[in-house]
Parts: sequence; C-alpha cells; structure tokens
Amino acid sequence: MANPVPFPPSVKVSSRSYNPGTFPSTEFQSLDGTKTHIRYGNKRVNASLQLGFSNISDNDAALILQNYEFVNSDWDYVSFSNSQVTAGINSYPLRSYFNESFSSLRWRYSSPPTVTSVFPGISNVNCSFVACLDS
Repeated sequence: MANPVPFPPSVKVSSRSYNPGTFPSTEFQSLDGTKTHIRYGNKRVNASLQLGFSNISDNDAALILQNYEFVNSDWDYVSFSNSQVTAGINSYPLRSYFNESFSSLRWRYSSPPTVTSVFPGISNVNCSFVACLDS
C-alpha cells in the first residue's frame, strides 16, 4: 500500500505551474457531422504540477533529491502541506482552490528533479509531479 512521504517543509516554493487535468471523455463524429460526446467519470485525470525552487542551499536541494528517492523506492506518493503549495498566493479564492484540489489527489514525481548550480552552495531545483487516483 502506498504511503504519503512529506515534501521537505523547510524548502520554500519560488514558482508553481498547475494544470488541473481533464475529465475522461470521448467524442464520436458521424459522417454527416453529428457529434456525440461520452464522459467516463466525475474525476479529472492527468493533473500536473511543476514546482520551482530558486536560489536554495545545496542542503535543501539534497533534501529534495532524498525525497525523490524515498518516494520512488517504495512507489509511495508525495504529500504537501497547504502552506508549501500556496506560498506566495495572496488571492483567497485561488488559495482555497489549490487547497481543495491538492487534498483529493496523490502526487508522484513524473520525472527526476532537475538541479542547476548557480553559485557555489546555491542551486535552482525544478520538480514535476503528476496526480494519481490509484495511489
């Protein structure tokens, strides 16, 4: 059974990109142009999240890499505290939407984190996640 592995709480998000995904569906079109649309559920699929961490210490970059190893060694999933994901979002409606969306999804790394050294002891890290309903 998959277990949540907390994302390092000390590492602060600098940027985020979130795609809420789509509802699974199929569209059929007949020769005369008539379309029929069938929706297969009430849960979105293919949600994605990219988090950027700018000018963080190499120690924090190592924490992110360790988190990646812990999550993928047992095929667990990442859990975020609301403050990590919504840091820097000042709009209440948007912050509320993020909190509700993230509580119902289980996030896995879609690729390994990318670490870029910008100065001795300072790095930028980018992480990509995909939401899974089957975790």
